[in-house]
Amino acid sequence: MSYIDLHMHSYCSDDGEFKPKELVDLCLKNKIKYFSIADHNSIQGIEEAKDYCIGKDIEIIPAIELDCTIDKVNLHILGYGIDYYKKIFHQIEESIIEQEQTASKKRMKLIRELGIDFSDEVIDSLSRNGVVNGEMIAEAAMEFDKKHKNPLLMEYYENGSRSDNPYVNFYWDYCAQGKSAYAEVKFIDLKEAIKIIEESGGIPVLAHPGNNVKEDINLLKDIISCGIKGIEIYSSYHSKEQVTFYKEFALKNKLLLTCGSDFHGKTKPSISIGGTDCENKEEIIISKLKEFINLY
Repeated sequence: MSYIDLHMHSYCSDDGEFKPKELVDLCLKNKIKYFSIADHNSIQGIEEAKDYCIGKDIEIIPAIELDCTIDKVNLHILGYGIDYYKKIFHQIEESIIEQEQTASKKRMKLIRELGIDFSDEVIDSLSRNGVVNGEMIAEAAMEFDKKHKNPLLMEYYENGSRSDNPYVNFYWDYCAQGKSAYAEVKFIDLKEAIKIIEESGGIPVLAHPGNNVKEDINLLKDIISCGIKGIEIYSSYHSKEQVTFYKEFALKNKLLLTCGSDFHGKTKPSISIGGTDCENKEEIIISKLKEFINLY
C-alpha cells in the first residue's frame, strides 16, 4: 500500500460511486496522506473534499482529468494544482454532458444491436443527467441476464477472463474508441487542454498511458512535445514492464513521475485506494509535484 493516491473519482464523475466526503474517509482508513480527486471534466467534488479535510491528517491536491485528443487519439490529461474556480472548467463539463446525453442513446442502441439487452428502468436508476456510460450498460445488462445465458457476457461473470473489473472492462471492450459500440464525443485538443491547465496555475500530466498510448514511442513523443510536464507512471492499469518503459522515458525527458490508482468504486472493484505500488517513491513524487505546482 502507498500513502499517496493522486488519481481517484467521486460521484461527480458519471462512473464514480462515492461522495467526496466518503472518499476522504476511505483515504483516512487506508492511511493516505496525500490524495487528489480528479473527476472526469469536473471540479465539482474538490471543495467538499477540501473542507472535509480541515483538521484531519491528510492533504488534498486539487485536480481534474480532462478528456482530449491528438491526431484522433483520445487521451486523459490530469491537471494538478489548478485554480478550480476558473469558469472554463464549468464550461467544459457542460459541453461534455450535453454531448454525452446524445451519445448515450446511440451507445445503448448499438449495444442492443450486438445482442446485449438490459432494462430501461435499471438504466434510469443508474444514470445521472441523462448520461449512460458503458459501465452502467454493463451493470444493467448483467442484471438483466439473470441466468447468465448471454455468451457475450460470460467473460465478465465470476471467474471469467474479464471479471476482475467487469463493468469497466465491458466499457473498454465495447464502448471505447474504435470498438463496436463507440459513440463519439468531441473533446478538446491536447494543446488546448494543456493551455487550460497551465493558465489555471496547474501542471499537465499524462494519465495511464498504457491504456491508450500503448508504448507507441512516436505518439508518446508527439504528446510530450505539446507541453506535457509529467506522466502517471504508477497506475493500476500498468504492468511491471509498462512501469519500466514509461519510467525510463520520463526520466530521460526530465518529466515528473506520479502515482494514482484511478479508484472509482463498484465499476472497478479490484482497484483500491492507495493500492498502486510506487516503489517507495512517495516522498520524491510529492516534493517534485509541489515544486512544479509552485512554478505555475
